[in-house]
Amino acid sequence: MAVSSMTGFARSDGHAKGLSWFWEIKSGNSRSLDVRCRLPQGFEGLEFDVKSIAQTKFHRGSLQVNLEINRDSGSQIRVNEMALAQVMALVKSLRKKHKLPAPTIEGLLSIRGVLETVEPDFDEKAVVARNRLLLGALDQSFEMLVKHRRAEGAHLKEIMLGHIARIRTLAEAARDCRGRSPDAIKARMKEQLDRLFETGRSLDADRLHQEALLLAAKSDVQEELDRIFAHVQAALELLNADSGPIGRKLDFLAQELNREANTLCAKAQDIELSSIGLTLKAVIDQMREQVQNIE
Repeated sequence: MAVSSMTGFARSDGHAKGLSWFWEIKSGNSRSLDVRCRLPQGFEGLEFDVKSIAQTKFHRGSLQVNLEINRDSGSQIRVNEMALAQVMALVKSLRKKHKLPAPTIEGLLSIRGVLETVEPDFDEKAVVARNRLLLGALDQSFEMLVKHRRAEGAHLKEIMLGHIARIRTLAEAARDCRGRSPDAIKARMKEQLDRLFETGRSLDADRLHQEALLLAAKSDVQEELDRIFAHVQAALELLNADSGPIGRKLDFLAQELNREANTLCAKAQDIELSSIGLTLKAVIDQMREQVQNIE
């Protein structure tokens, strides 16, 4: 499966037997698959099928699925007597309580639910056939969305590969940093010792040995670098493998990379290494932003 974005848009329309329609689907970011439907009156029963089809094609993303129906002929408009009676009872109570003027006919009819569209009676077979047409068109819309998300995913993949290459380059620079060399560590240790001797204080040999070991341990970031290189390789394998949805796995790797970069910065005893660590953190943050868009 190619890298796929979670953002996209698709729309399709159709016409059959006096009925025309169009599906519109908008896709955004989400930690899981969230499908929300806006269906016209009389078509609410399609929601289960809409969500079932979506689950076969997507794993993550917030999908807003809208259906608009237009009928060429045969529909009639009528007053919903029950809804109108409820409205009139409420109006009567409010007028008496607040001394309001009588409502207009136009105002009453504009209240949602008072007027309704009555469609010609469909037998069960006709309804099944109609829904099959609509769901078939929906399936085509979902396929269009899949293509759109994959096209955007290909673009995201190139951006991610650029970030990962930059992270590897910075990790190599940290590995080869002159401040990590034994001579550089000795020089820093000598500088610290010189400052201590200037105070005229006597130094315990065992304490001095312990301090030297502590400084050397603090300066050692090899384990962090090894893990960064391992995470970089894992991210590359995810991006290039046919392994299905990878967004969550990449997000986890980005968090781990950030953790190692933080430790590297905390351990850095050299200006150059500290600068590399800060740049590394900035690139990882950019990578994490892009990961949020990947399915």
